[in-house]
Amino acid sequence: QVQLVESGGGLVQAGDSLRLSCAASGRTFSSYSMGWFRQAPGKEREFVAAITRSGSNTYYADSVKGRFTISRDNAKNTVFLQMNSLKPEDAAVYYCAATERVYASSVQSQYVYWGQGTQVTVSS
Repeated sequence: QVQLVESGGGLVQAGDSLRLSCAASGRTFSSYSMGWFRQAPGKEREFVAAITRSGSNTYYADSVKGRFTISRDNAKNTVFLQMNSLKPEDAAVYYCAATERVYASSVQSQYVYWGQGTQVTVSS
């Protein structure tokens, strides 16, 4: 069992940056590849970024590539999402998730544990 708690969301202006954190507790954090997903009002939840257990490989949705960076600190049981050059279309509830898969997956059904989400609002 893994518990995930996101933090760092808030209200920002377009062009600003935010850093989301996801703290994990429970089983060994380094046993899980981690992902970030987001859900805007009226839309389905979508993949944002993922990172392998060691952090050696990352994977991004095309919509955030070059602006967002996923990273992790296994010593602190935390995964991060650095979001730069934010756009109004990035506004959503952001969720972190954990999978026992070895690779960084974009498939939601492969993630077993989910956090409660943190709200990101971007004003134009």
